[in-house]
Amino acid sequence: MTISLTTMVFSLCSMAWHPFWPKYLKDNLGASALEIGLISGVRSAQNMIFALPGGLLADRYGRRRVIVYGTFLNTFSPIIYFLAPSWHWIMVAAFFEGLTSIYMPAFTAIVADSMPPTRRGAGYGVYSMITSLPSMISPLIGGIVMDNFGYVDGLRMFLILQIFVSLGITYVRWRLTKETVIPATAGRKLMISKEILFGQEKPIKVMLVVAIIGSFSARLVMDFMNLYALEIVKISNTQLGLISTGVGLLTAFLALPGGMLSDRYGRKNNIMLARVTNPLTQWALIFAVDFNGYALARYSNGAAQALGGAMMGAGGPSWNALIADIVPPEKRATVIGTQNTLTAIIGIPSAMIGGWMWQTISPQTPFMFSGVLGLIAAGVFWFGVKEPTQEEKRKIHELEQKQRELEKRKN
Repeated sequence: MTISLTTMVFSLCSMAWHPFWPKYLKDNLGASALEIGLISGVRSAQNMIFALPGGLLADRYGRRRVIVYGTFLNTFSPIIYFLAPSWHWIMVAAFFEGLTSIYMPAFTAIVADSMPPTRRGAGYGVYSMITSLPSMISPLIGGIVMDNFGYVDGLRMFLILQIFVSLGITYVRWRLTKETVIPATAGRKLMISKEILFGQEKPIKVMLVVAIIGSFSARLVMDFMNLYALEIVKISNTQLGLISTGVGLLTAFLALPGGMLSDRYGRKNNIMLARVTNPLTQWALIFAVDFNGYALARYSNGAAQALGGAMMGAGGPSWNALIADIVPPEKRATVIGTQNTLTAIIGIPSAMIGGWMWQTISPQTPFMFSGVLGLIAAGVFWFGVKEPTQEEKRKIHELEQKQRELEKRKN
């Protein structure tokens, strides 16, 4: 509950201005579509550097400490965003924003540690529902603010709020978050090895390939979806906020049913639902010529993600639950960090390629290629990943229980 509620508060602020950030970069800080992609590439590079060490640190020293320090780092990027006179300064802020990825493996692992395997889907569904609540209202508020105050004053209002929210969340997580694993023995070395990168179970290796392809596909268009709505479809900021709010409503109300379906009928079918629907909605955006067409594509995508439990790249309730079903607790953060790092390495040029396609060919081109790659990722997942049986899940659960018993004795 600590992780869920603090994430909800953070998202309540960040989701109010994020949909309008690419437009602000383009119109007020002088960034082109290619330079917007470059900024995203720098952020991916930081994920590459810090995600895997963050996973190793979380398994070596515990989740709580990494989460608290990583949350505090969220304070620095909005300060630089606020003071930036041109897009070049955003590159510096992107470094600090990427640095916060050091705590994401610990973040995902501590949620998995806190739930029994038979209810992980529903648990992640509740977590997703709580953290999605801000998207029901924040984008709409942000759109109204941008239309009435402009991008400069509107963004700065939310950035100031973001700074104070980040400091408050750091304090709350420091006081209330409890450790879920016993730190590794002092003799264990903290280092990246070939075994860590490639010595995983076959389903995890296949999921890594799927995550890499899916991440590359997502990053082609991730920074341009809202820009496409504002500049090509010609909807207003308030209309864009209204659409984002509708997507948030779908995500919040369908997340729990999606997680329960995942527990009852398996993770794989849920993940496939989203991985097939995502690329189809990318193509649907190309044919959107007004508010209704763009809204329909986004709503379809949101519903599929909520029920299917998968993001365009990697992550989501069913995806994370499947990893937790396969990987024992003491390796979870490292596996998640490995996945984040390798997807970031491959994804570094993706946003720049998407920006180049937008600028030199057409704004529709990156969406076309994103859809093709998304369907390839879906095929690899369907034919390459075998979900663990209930007996295999039971054995992992027994290991978790033994670890918790050891922790209780130690305390």
